[in-house]
Amino acid sequence: MVNKVYLENFESRIMDELLRLCTQYKVLEGTLLSTEDIDARWHDMAPEYVADAVPNIADYPTVAIAWAGYVGMAVAHLWDSDWAAHSKDGYKSLYGPAGFDDMDENIVQKVLGFHLESQEAKNIEVMMRRLAETALTLIRRENIEPQSPMAFHVYARAIKVMYRLGAAIELKRLGYKFEQVNLPKMGGMAEC
Repeated sequence: MVNKVYLENFESRIMDELLRLCTQYKVLEGTLLSTEDIDARWHDMAPEYVADAVPNIADYPTVAIAWAGYVGMAVAHLWDSDWAAHSKDGYKSLYGPAGFDDMDENIVQKVLGFHLESQEAKNIEVMMRRLAETALTLIRRENIEPQSPMAFHVYARAIKVMYRLGAAIELKRLGYKFEQVNLPKMGGMAEC
């Protein structure tokens, strides 16, 4: 039986910690930018992502976590550019020539439009690596039995957070931000 309360608390803690890190590195401003469209795509893509990433956890744990952030960046970028055309793009459309292994480079070059040697590409790589390393540290602190059902669920929550943060980072880079909307006061109306 999965302890949903524990998993929700873990997801909240990891989101808070990684959001704090993103704010510290000035890629976000203390809030998670998101849209229902982008969040919903994770539900469609997660099963295929997990199928690719889980076999890499033992040898490449940061990759298995970080690539979810790249997927989030790609989806956010496609949402901004032409969501009608890209809202149903399959997960594998983000693959590079080597499939999952170079998906990060494919997203940076083909979706985001940066040369791999550019400062922007290097900054993205450093940020995703730091976020994934921090997420991995937080997962390990939970002292969950490796390869157990709970370990899988904790990992699934961590990559969901990485996806959402990747999307938020890209939305901010594209110029999106939260703004307070002040509605005009409705004074002076006659009672009916």
